[in-house]
Amino acid sequence: MTYVIPTELYPRTRSPATALARLLVVDDEPHIRSALTRALSLLSYAADEAGSGQEALRLLQRTPYDLMVLDMCLPDLGGLEIMRQARQIRPGLLVIILTGYATLESAITAVKSAEVVDYLIKPASVHEVAAGVARALRQHAEQLEKERLVHVVREAVESLRQTAAPMALPVPPPAEHVLRAYPLKLDCQKRLLVWEDNPACVVELTEGETKILACLMSRPDQVVSCRELARVALGYQVDKNDAQQLIRPYIFRLRQKVEAEPGQARFIRTVRGGGYLFAPSQAPSDSTSLSIPDVNLANKVGRHEPQPQRTRIIQA
Repeated sequence: MTYVIPTELYPRTRSPATALARLLVVDDEPHIRSALTRALSLLSYAADEAGSGQEALRLLQRTPYDLMVLDMCLPDLGGLEIMRQARQIRPGLLVIILTGYATLESAITAVKSAEVVDYLIKPASVHEVAAGVARALRQHAEQLEKERLVHVVREAVESLRQTAAPMALPVPPPAEHVLRAYPLKLDCQKRLLVWEDNPACVVELTEGETKILACLMSRPDQVVSCRELARVALGYQVDKNDAQQLIRPYIFRLRQKVEAEPGQARFIRTVRGGGYLFAPSQAPSDSTSLSIPDVNLANKVGRHEPQPQRTRIIQA
């Protein structure tokens, strides 16, 4: 078969998707190999040729080809063996199969390879080969661009995740120096929590715990959302999910210090879908005392702030 190069292939135009693409034509028939190489060169590709499998592998060792047009039936190496070795030498090399002895088995075996982008039967026209090359390079360029954009987006998201901090707002000082909501009395300046029916028992709080508890105690029996706690108590303007992640550790540690049974909150209660509320007790009219939480609970260390020891103050 004689390949005739159509005159319309002569204009040397190059699309951005295939710019500077390097091609290797592998065929043991000299007239087919040279005609395809010349035609692809006229289309502004950097095209080389090889007449055997061994020669093709040597060229692949030296040159970073983008695509290989491969005859499956070569005298020294089979097409599948060439593709196997080419994959090791140049991972990601695109392959267009060109063969005159096509069988269903060979076609299925070839297309199972991720690198095979087209399968042409001889006699294939120069137009078919050129169109297959252009299509394969364009699709590959589009895929690379998508992967690049995905990588850029992922890096941007990761960078924002690592560097973005909640917007800090100024936190006004508590309106009252000491807050009372029976049976608790909170000294906001000293960060001390006292049980009024047992003044000898004093719990020391962290700064964040003090601000959260003060916000709740100043609004007894009122539901306060996590976003409002984050904004009013800690000075952060964040969305609902971030606010929940921010506030929950404080609530957990406060319950360990305040509640007799932290798993069954009596004072700091959760309102599903709403937030938290502080439920004070009714002040007793007699001398009956409320149960005091285990003082050893305060020694448990939270995840976000260093936890001070609970102290016991003995009055003289």
